[in-house]
Amino acid sequence: MDGVWKNFHGHSVLRGIDLEVEPHEVVSLIGASGSGKSTLLRCVNLLETVDDGAIYLDGEEITDPRANVDQVRRRLGIVFQSFNLFPHMTVLDNITLAPRQVHGVARAQAEEQAHGLLSRFGLANKAKAYPDQLSGGQQQRVAIIRALATQPRLMLLDEVTSALDPQLVVEVLQIIRELKESGMTMILTTHEMGFCRDISDQVCFLDGGVLVEKGPPEQIFTAPEQPRTQEFLRSVLESGRF
Repeated sequence: MDGVWKNFHGHSVLRGIDLEVEPHEVVSLIGASGSGKSTLLRCVNLLETVDDGAIYLDGEEITDPRANVDQVRRRLGIVFQSFNLFPHMTVLDNITLAPRQVHGVARAQAEEQAHGLLSRFGLANKAKAYPDQLSGGQQQRVAIIRALATQPRLMLLDEVTSALDPQLVVEVLQIIRELKESGMTMILTTHEMGFCRDISDQVCFLDGGVLVEKGPPEQIFTAPEQPRTQEFLRSVLESGRF
């Protein structure tokens, strides 16, 4: 990301964001609500157009108006706080829809891959279930599996545990740990500071659309340099969320 700006109704929600994510790296975006974290992910996935600057994926400027949006999104997986599963479709059909209809994968191959992912993440017996028959944690795991089914180069995870009861958070975080261990490149937004510290290669603190500070988790969480970062982490600690 090179000097990325995004405006809504004359208000700048992203202000010149510069960020490089290396292959197999996990980068966490932290900051208060409204700091621009989710908007940044939406810009990477081209759900929002940038007003200035550029975003590159594998050396290609994906924010170029001439870029093929569908081709770009085939290399990206995104998972939101709300699960966004199709309620009238089974788990298996939810997972295989994009591989079949967007990537042209044969049904048998798509279903074989889906069953493999479901087994890997402890949902082998849920292939024929419908979303409303699953717990919130199971639905979010299915949403992550659906994003993985297209074999993305980069996964974008936007507060994927915020809609879950505390006891269900652990099972979703375990999937993200497994993705890291498998070498998946990820950018995630999270309020789970302990998890963020444990899993991240790089942590970025955003405030008012500005990337105030970035660095390894040990540096950010134990010796932040910027007063705004220090203040944010102090408030997190006082609220008991660390």
